[in-house]
Amino acid sequence: MGSFIYDKTANAFEVDDRTLAHLRIVVMNKLRRSEPFMFELTMRDGSGHRSFWIHQGVPLQFRIFSTAQVRINRLWIETLMDAASGPNGLYLAPEPDEFEGLSGAASPAVHSQLSIVPPPGQREDTPAEDAGG
Repeated sequence: MGSFIYDKTANAFEVDDRTLAHLRIVVMNKLRRSEPFMFELTMRDGSGHRSFWIHQGVPLQFRIFSTAQVRINRLWIETLMDAASGPNGLYLAPEPDEFEGLSGAASPAVHSQLSIVPPPGQREDTPAEDAGG
């Protein structure tokens, strides 16, 4: 179980490591593009929801406690990015089947190897053979 930490006032919220790894990618990409957004988080204790305005001026931390690599589901990233760009902002949408809608785009073996950190000495986004020479 990891933590999403908002601001300097110790606003920390538990989020499972897999979800947190996906949130990290979405937030990183939105802020890299200078696109602030609202993030809605349901409280685990049943006390309702909290909304956070996410922009470059707010310190954020993503504390992932697992030492194992988290396999990234690109379809979930796209779903979360769409939500973050929408009028209601980012919310924790359920994870879709990672092969849903791929219809021949790539084999499941390729997608199952995606992770938040590529193995040492290997980049997953480059082909095995260098076509350039």
